[in-house]
Amino acid sequence: QVQLVESGGGLVQAGGSLRLSCAASRRTFSRYPMGWFRQAPGKEREFVAAISWSGGSTYDSDSVKGRFTISRDNAKNTVYLQMNSLKPEDTAVYYCAAGRQAYDSSWLSRPADFGSWGQGTQVTVSS
Repeated sequence: QVQLVESGGGLVQAGGSLRLSCAASRRTFSRYPMGWFRQAPGKEREFVAAISWSGGSTYDSDSVKGRFTISRDNAKNTVYLQMNSLKPEDTAVYYCAAGRQAYDSSWLSRPADFGSWGQGTQVTVSS
């Protein structure tokens, strides 16, 4: 298990930007794929984006494609989610998560694919 701490959430107007960060406690952070999910009130947890352990591959959901970018800095044990052109429907609690297996190169997009989760950070987009 790894401790994950998200930060960077807040209130922003539609069309604005936010950058979320997720700091990991594990020294072997660089060996694990990472992902971002979000959950709006009354809805299921939704996949947003994921990045391979090396950072060489990224993929994201259709709902955020072209607006959100996931990245990682393995030297800082941190994964980021840059969110641009925010919409009111992006309002949710955003969670980062770490994959279960080191060096896993498969496409991970289900909550069950991830074994460690942060506590979440609230993002609210006003219209």
